Amino acid sequence: NLTILGQIVKHIPPKLIDSLKRKHRIQTRAFSATSHVVAMLFAQLCHALSLNDICDSLRLHSGYLAQIRDSTPPSRNGLAHANATRNAKMAEELFWSTFDDIRKRHPAFINGSRQYPGLPHRFKRAIHIVDSTTIKLIAKCLDWARHHQQKAAAKMHLDLDLRSFLPNLAVIGPAKDSDAKMAREVCAPIRAGEIVVFDRAYVDFGHLHDLTMRGVTWVTRCKEGILYDIVGQQPIVLSDRVIKLTGEETARKHPENVRMVVACMLVDGKPCDMSFLTNNFQWSPYSICELYRARWGIETFFKEIKQTLQLADFMGTGENAIKWQIWTALLAYLLLRLIGWLAGWRQSFRRLFTLIKGMIWSRRNLVLLIEFVDTDVGMDGKSPPIRLAAVQLQFDFGDF
Repeated sequence: NLTILGQIVKHIPPKLIDSLKRKHRIQTRAFSATSHVVAMLFAQLCHALSLNDICDSLRLHSGYLAQIRDSTPPSRNGLAHANATRNAKMAEELFWSTFDDIRKRHPAFINGSRQYPGLPHRFKRAIHIVDSTTIKLIAKCLDWARHHQQKAAAKMHLDLDLRSFLPNLAVIGPAKDSDAKMAREVCAPIRAGEIVVFDRAYVDFGHLHDLTMRGVTWVTRCKEGILYDIVGQQPIVLSDRVIKLTGEETARKHPENVRMVVACMLVDGKPCDMSFLTNNFQWSPYSICELYRARWGIETFFKEIKQTLQLADFMGTGENAIKWQIWTALLAYLLLRLIGWLAGWRQSFRRLFTLIKGMIWSRRNLVLLIEFVDTDVGMDGKSPPIRLAAVQLQFDFGDF
């Protein structure tokens, strides 16, 4: 008898929110921590545009809302105050704790629920894609995020696992923190034998040396203007060389040899020569290029997060409020991906989002609803009768 929203929230462990509330010493009165999380998830799933948008809709459906772990609708000032004062570390831990709980209950989902289409399948080890995305903010209101006289932004640094298309680690902070500065923190969990691919903005030769010493294989773009000597030549693509860095600072940070592969790649349909650096000397040049091309998978992830969920209009101006909204967006993404996997969803994430958005207060069986929409239509234009009959029964009597 739960609404679609309630069925989504049900995948969060029942006592988790209360335990995190006590851990972070969050004081609540009429507006509980559970109500706060449900309200922020609702904002993401319905693409709410303002605090009034959230509060008015939840108040209108307060009867349905009460069935979701006794949640209550907030006032506008109450929700704004909660976002501004309740520690956003709680939202961060809520995401990762829910992620770990899903990992235990559904290991197949975490280990390969949706592989990126460009994933090189012959690589059996984990492939990490590290990159960042900038979330534009309003400079006049957000001094904490100002990185230019007239610009302000937050930045999310992400380690994406290409096998599951889910984040392994995310760091959220002001945009003034450069990618190279954050590289060590983002790559810290990567283990020996795994592969990490990142753009040249993350190139720090001292960090690359540390990755090599840890047994991590890395592939990246070559920065312009680096100084090096050619040590050896391998069978060429355009060129496949072993080089030694000769710049005073780079040679000190990375004394070992590096492999440089130069290949002709298509960029916007036009040929372009690109140079790649790696610490692996055994793989073919084609494998190196293919690994770097797979890096574009993280751009697809950022597009799904920023353009589908609500990360354009923010419900507060403080750093804490911004982080609450970003972490609940990641939580909503995780829950929607899990539900789509349980229902065998084969279409795009955006299509799944629009389906749930339009039925958020309906008392339909969510899995049956998704299966019905994703049902293959036969040659006669009709859906398989057994599945259609089951869904039709749910549509006819689901609200009684």
